[in-house]
Amino acid sequence: MKLWKYVAGSAAVLALLGVYAFPQEYSGGQGQAVITVLPKNGAPSPDSLTQGLSLKVNGKDVKVTDLRELQNSPVELVILIDGSARTNFAQQLRDIAQFVKSLPPNVRTAVAYMQNGTTRFAGAFTADHNAVLQGLRVPAGLPGSNGSPYICLSDLATHWPSQDRAARREVIMITDGFDEYNPRYDPEDPYLQAALHDSIRAHLVVYSIYWRDLGRIDRTRYADDAGQNLLQQLTDTTGGKNYWIGLGNPVSFQPYLEDLAKRLQNQYELSFTAQLKGKAEIQSLKLKLNTPGTKVDAPQQVYVAPPSVAQE
Repeated sequence: MKLWKYVAGSAAVLALLGVYAFPQEYSGGQGQAVITVLPKNGAPSPDSLTQGLSLKVNGKDVKVTDLRELQNSPVELVILIDGSARTNFAQQLRDIAQFVKSLPPNVRTAVAYMQNGTTRFAGAFTADHNAVLQGLRVPAGLPGSNGSPYICLSDLATHWPSQDRAARREVIMITDGFDEYNPRYDPEDPYLQAALHDSIRAHLVVYSIYWRDLGRIDRTRYADDAGQNLLQQLTDTTGGKNYWIGLGNPVSFQPYLEDLAKRLQNQYELSFTAQLKGKAEIQSLKLKLNTPGTKVDAPQQVYVAPPSVAQE
């Protein structure tokens, strides 16, 4: 009897140790990413695109489970303007207004301003163009009033003012990307990394238009270059685009906003299943498209979650 208890007890101990001695099994996690496909001649069908896609998540080949066209699906677009922009920003208001008026009914827009590490909305999301434009103004132009555009973006991502899970979440940031709290080019800038983490979890696609903010203190060319590089990293990681023409301000936002409008009309939701160990996590994504005459932009990182979490 004592021998039986010893054997049974030993087996229980070994089973318990096994939990810690061997890694847990990977399970299938679900992920979605908004990708932009820019065709040269006519929009390709989702079936033809799926056949030309090759996808790696965390360096492993994964299968695309679905590719859904999003042309007429709802969009929530935030025009996020740096609160430190100077009065010469007024010359761009007409281009922004024309862009807003050109948006189709499925796009709900809101104007917001970066102020002291937060995102201050001028109004709620709406497809009413006139209501959106009522909140469009020249920022106060006080140097450093935004502190860091990346802290403001984190605030927006974690406090997105809508619970519509069917809507694409898109942001166009108008800023020079300069981080007052880390005034050098650092790809590991903690505020940028936090913004990337929060944006990916919130499924944001982020675009940026470079607008140099001198404020009352002239910055060095090195600082300008640092801001542009940080913006490039942000937009590449989230699947957006960084619009800039060098170290100077653009004469007009019009070509950038026209390109953005085109991108909103050529987006797809890519669904896939990837290996996942335990809880949800951010994983790297690498997408190639072998369909002739097309160009694809996809996020470099994506949020992968267990099926129960992904469906919430």
